[in-house]
Amino acid sequence: MTDNNNRRVLAMALLVAILPGCATQPTLSEDESDPLEGTNRAIYDFNESLDTYVMRPVAEFYVDYTPELVRDGVTNFFNNLGYINVIFNEVLQGKLKQSVADIGRFTINSTLGIGGFIDIASAGSVPKHDEDFGQTLGVWGVDEGAYLVLPVLGPSSARDVPRYITSTLLNPLFYITSPIIFPSGVLGAVNERSNFLEATRLRDEAALDPYTFTREAYRQRRLNDIYDGNPPLEDLDQGNEGGEGDEGEEAADSVLRIE
Repeated sequence: MTDNNNRRVLAMALLVAILPGCATQPTLSEDESDPLEGTNRAIYDFNESLDTYVMRPVAEFYVDYTPELVRDGVTNFFNNLGYINVIFNEVLQGKLKQSVADIGRFTINSTLGIGGFIDIASAGSVPKHDEDFGQTLGVWGVDEGAYLVLPVLGPSSARDVPRYITSTLLNPLFYITSPIIFPSGVLGAVNERSNFLEATRLRDEAALDPYTFTREAYRQRRLNDIYDGNPPLEDLDQGNEGGEGDEGEEAADSVLRIE
């Protein structure tokens, strides 16, 4: 899908729906999409503790002492590696013209972009896309199933779990010896976390129940991804009844990017 397409409209719809519902003390919502909410909340709390005491401080240290140019290069490098998975899923979804264009993007950035550290394709206004096997299953008509919170990995669903397998198997780093893959994996995780420091701050300020906020933001984002930014109105509106308001638009816009 094309990045940021209809993202702001989706963010507003999401916030109108969930912020009024977060105005009271958090309780089990009995949401049919979240039958494992008790377990999910326990794992969510574990992930938040891990983030609070380990990942966030490390990411903040990384941001403080690593030049932005270097951080951008690291982000470009890992994004470029992940593009093999993007192309694979574009083919599975029948987006052949888009996959050919993205093969060109990957080739340009991998060669002229020095292994992907420089995103030359974006500088040349070549569109960037994001596809994974969870989206592919959604395009094929597979229902999202139960909402899940995975240890360390965070928000997911029964349909989205297989995407971690394909993205791992299609990542060239997976086939490199452990003395290289371990530090590169740590660097990738820390760099990824640093990209969302502001997003999580906004989330925590916007919602009294960050768990519910994150769950609904994740579900709406995945729906948006599957339909390339243009989900059917009835699907977008499903479960989104609530009061009016315009607070936290930026928070939802950011949280929609968190996974």
